This record gives sequence, C-alpha cells and structure tokens, in this order.
Amino acid sequence: MTTITASPPRPDSRWPDRLAPLAAGWLGLWGVLALFGTLTGAGYPFGANDPHGGDANLLRLVPVQLATPLFAGVLLTAAVAALAMSRPAVRPLGAPRALLAGYAWTVAFVLAVVVPDARVLVILGYLPMLIIGAPFGWPPADYAEVFTWALFARFAALVGGLLLAGAVLAWQRRTAGACVGCGRHDTDRGWTTPAAAARWGRWAAGIAAAIPLAYAVTRFAWAADIPLGISEEFLTEMQETGMVWAGLGLGAFATVGAILTLGLVQRWGERFPRWMLGLAGRRVPVKLAVVPATLVAVAVTAATLGLLSNPEFWQLTHGFSLAGAPMMLWPFWGVALGAATYAYHLRRRGACPRCDRG
Repeated sequence: MTTITASPPRPDSRWPDRLAPLAAGWLGLWGVLALFGTLTGAGYPFGANDPHGGDANLLRLVPVQLATPLFAGVLLTAAVAALAMSRPAVRPLGAPRALLAGYAWTVAFVLAVVVPDARVLVILGYLPMLIIGAPFGWPPADYAEVFTWALFARFAALVGGLLLAGAVLAWQRRTAGACVGCGRHDTDRGWTTPAAAARWGRWAAGIAAAIPLAYAVTRFAWAADIPLGISEEFLTEMQETGMVWAGLGLGAFATVGAILTLGLVQRWGERFPRWMLGLAGRRVPVKLAVVPATLVAVAVTAATLGLLSNPEFWQLTHGFSLAGAPMMLWPFWGVALGAATYAYHLRRRGACPRCDRG
C-alpha cells in the first residue's frame, strides 16, 4: 500500500468523493432489509415472488430459495466494497485493485441492467400519460397494481447500480493518478477531444434516434388501423382492450426521445431555442441532457435483456417480424444512446473545476 497526497478539492467539485459513501449507505440499508427478508421468508420481490411481470426478468432463472440470501449477500458485500473505495489515501496495486474493481463493476451491472427489466422503461414511457390522465380516470388502470413494491425495488436497484458505478469509476481514476472529477491525465486521449467526440458522436446520435423512430412507426400504424407486422385479429383485440392507445403513447414517447437525442448533436441542444420564452439563447446545462439520456440508455439496455430472453415475446411477435424487429434493435439503441451522451459530455464539459484541465 502507498499513500497519495493531493491538494484539497474545491467545494464545487466534491461530488465524486460522495459517491462511494452514498453507494455504501444505499446498498447497506437495502442489504439489511434483504437479510431480514431472508430470515423471515418474505420481501424478495423478483422471480417467482413477482406476480406482475416476473417472466420478463432474468432473475426468474434463479430459484427464490437461493436468490433471496444471495441477493442480500451481494448487497452487503457491495456496500463493504464501496466503503473500501471511499478511503482516498490508499492506492491498492495489482490483483487487489483488479479484484475490487471487477467485483464492483459486476454488481453495478447486475443492479443497473439485470435487475430492472422492461417494466422500468414502460413506466418511464407511460409516466406522462399516467400523471396527466390520473385526474380524469384515464387510462383505466389500478395504480395500486402499477406502482408495486416490485417496481420500487427495480428503481432502487437502478439507483444503487448507478451510484456504485460512479463510485468505482471515481476510485479507479484516483488510484490511476487521474483527476477524480473529469478523468483527465496530463495528456488527453485523441478520441476524447471535443473535435473527435463531435465526429463519432454524430453517428451514435443518428443510430440512437433511428431505432426508437422505427419502433414508433409500428405503434402509429396500429393506431391508424394498419396491422403492420401483426394479424388483423390481434389488432382488433388490442383495439378492444385499449392496448393500441397505450402503444400510441409509447410511440409518442419514443418519437420525443428520438428528437431529444438529435439535440445531443444540434445547436439547440447547447442553447435553448428562441421559442422558449425566458430561456431563449441561454446555455443548456450539461447535466440537464446527460442525466436523463443516461437513465434512458441504461433502462433500454435493461429492458432488452429481459425482453429478448422471454419466450412469450417471441410467441407474440411470431419470431422475426416487423412488429418485433424494432425491439430486437434495442441493444444497439442503448449502446448508441450511451455513446452519444458521452460524446455530448466530452464536447461540453469545458475546464474541470477540480484540476483546471481542459
């Protein structure tokens, strides 16, 4: 073990140092609750214990008797790992550093991508409709069956995974001698310069916008009584149950998302357009674009794993069809949106308040 001495960070750049304690607290508290659930035999909300959509979650493959104590153990050990990464003066070398980083990244991936499923993305898509329509009793849904403990647990896992990912990223930067705030070394890598990020970011944004638009086309066609990729009987069934209008809402959400994705490479994504009264001409805060885009990228990737591994999905879409093809592209959507968001961050991050690089 060796020690690192560094000048104290500025007050406005201390947020990376808070990620590890926050992750440790979040995961530790949830781990204690999960341990209590293990002892009482209740509280595990995934797999066979989830009556609403458990078939679309990869945790359905793990027996509840094994998954319950395993989940508690993973959360508690991840909390200990986060605490270890919160010690700024210690730099582990070689195998200990690789093992700690590997375990932390694995748990972060499981919590942020494997535990959540398509339900998180669907709720994000339906949320505007649910909020606006609630006073008018539309859509006719039982909110107690929508906002369940299982749904809350999925969002809790997503938050915990993102906190842990941020903590291990900051820790790796610190132990590698890079700036904890921005990750820069004394010399910038070529592909991370603003000019390079602008080039490859355009391709990523184009792909990330095209895929949800393809998804939206099918939903708009169904709302227009066009059985694109499905049988007329199935379209009639969706019209009778109201599913076609729910699909229209998701298609509208996907279209808005595609337009906002293009903003990552357009001027109006950096300065508010003229028609936005009170904000016209002002700089768009970087986090206002990066945070929601990152959340959607992770949610899309999480939805893909559970959806494409669910046999019912392939039965409903009858294998490869126009109805299911856009969703088969979701893995590329998540990766492309993540890349476009990172390129936007690289272009607009400016000088680091912590190290003054850039």
